[in-house]
Amino acid sequence: MPCFGSADGAVMIGQLPAGTRVYLSCKPVDLRKGFDGLGAYVADTLQDDPYSGAIFVFRGKRADYVKILYWDGSGMCLFAKRLENGDFAWPPIVRDSIQMTPAQLALLIEGIDWRRTHAPPPSVAIPIHM
Repeated sequence: MPCFGSADGAVMIGQLPAGTRVYLSCKPVDLRKGFDGLGAYVADTLQDDPYSGAIFVFRGKRADYVKILYWDGSGMCLFAKRLENGDFAWPPIVRDSIQMTPAQLALLIEGIDWRRTHAPPPSVAIPIHM
């Protein structure tokens, strides 16, 4: 995955490798931090490895701005987005981070309330007798 953007500014969030872990930091973070500061936050506060290939999502005190940190195997990527209208949906602060799916991340980036989306239960095959 070529980080999160391309030369024309299009977001390439749908191209995540299968099994990519996505973690959302529940507590607000100082978004003046860059690669190193957010990487240190992942290691120290979230107790995870910023070079693991997992995606880490952060929000500041204002809910209209997020940063996403991701190691793509050759370098650290940092994606930022500010909504012009509205706020990003965020869970209550019950722990340091929660795991979310890549599909929920895609909804979050679009400014859609991803907390209200649920995967359908697995379907059970009904045998057909002929």
